[in-house]
Amino acid sequence: MTTRPGPVGDSATLPPAIVIGVDSPIGLTVIRELGKRGVPVIGVGSSKYSVGGASRYLRHFFRRPETRTIAEWLPGLIRQYDAKAVLAISESDLLQLAEMPDDIEGCQILTPRQPQLGEVLDKSRTMVVARDLGLDTPDSWQPSAEDDFAEIARGLAYPLAIKWNDPQAIGPLLSENQIAFEKVEYAANAEELLGILRRYDNLQAWPLVQSYCPGTGFGQMLLMRDGKAALTFQHRRLHEWPVTGGVSTLCTNEAPERHRDQLAKSEKLLRAINWDGPAMVEYRYDPETGRYCLMEVNGRFWGSLPLAHHSGAFFAWETYAGRILGLEVDETSQSSRSIKACYLIPETKRLAQIWRQDVEPKGYAERIMILAGYIRDRLNPRMHYYIFSWRDPKPCIVDMIGIIVRLRRRGK
Repeated sequence: MTTRPGPVGDSATLPPAIVIGVDSPIGLTVIRELGKRGVPVIGVGSSKYSVGGASRYLRHFFRRPETRTIAEWLPGLIRQYDAKAVLAISESDLLQLAEMPDDIEGCQILTPRQPQLGEVLDKSRTMVVARDLGLDTPDSWQPSAEDDFAEIARGLAYPLAIKWNDPQAIGPLLSENQIAFEKVEYAANAEELLGILRRYDNLQAWPLVQSYCPGTGFGQMLLMRDGKAALTFQHRRLHEWPVTGGVSTLCTNEAPERHRDQLAKSEKLLRAINWDGPAMVEYRYDPETGRYCLMEVNGRFWGSLPLAHHSGAFFAWETYAGRILGLEVDETSQSSRSIKACYLIPETKRLAQIWRQDVEPKGYAERIMILAGYIRDRLNPRMHYYIFSWRDPKPCIVDMIGIIVRLRRRGK
């Protein structure tokens, strides 16, 4: 039986791993999970202010060439460090890796393959599979040039959420036409919806229109192996930035014994698309009605990965350990107590957004309560953070320096 490695220094050196995209808390978390167990990690980032590039658990940092594709520089990096595993964070990098072989000179590419990756990146295709399996999905309309927008808009039930069906595919077209990418927008009536859609008329491409699902953001994370969930974790979003919907800035874990029936449906969905590896099935969950409305499947390491890490659900490590070392998942490390994790800078921006009343106006007393909650959380010694760690403080310092540098550049 293979012995499971412990923290750095407790085990022999393990096969090196390359992590592409260490500029975010997600990449930093992957580095920490592998590096703490003795894996020599080579991090690939786009900036000298990369948070992952500053981690004590990183063996080497490689600044990625801006004008070259991954296929042009990755094989050389694999040979240089004799790497045996490659992991990546962003969907754009996953798409490039999906076009490359599963194995490059003895190095395993531990990222999703096609056609599975394409299945989850296309929200419409995901929804079709989910509905066939009996999952609850929002009503959707994908506008096309042949549609009578005004007539259809008058017949829809509001409010509505507007988001791109395949953000990676539309990104270059938006950039080429100097149109800002909006992760999600909301329309309260037909006039607002038509105003949003009109913005994209010149592209002859429009975002997906979905019925609004009440509730809070709820995610079920699964590490799929051989058609089964080898590791699971659940979390609930408490705060987001922007407030109207975006990145999770404060989240908490959900007890493993809760939502079991829905977890079985999430596993069934991933099995149906033949998924292998980590993924998050994201819902809007309404506790009053008990409704789970499917939003999307994130076929990658997700934004709240730091919470799973602090809770003892080590998805990055288990991905590496299973594929490279042939180890079974260790299910004993996950904590049963309630844990919260905070993405501090966006959480502070959220507070400022509410205080300035840039979103739905709130009374003075309510804003004071929100401010008090923010201060209380900062004083809570049991609060965990996406980036800050007493044992690995340099990434937080580098992140702050990078923010200051970017602000100064904008001011010029």
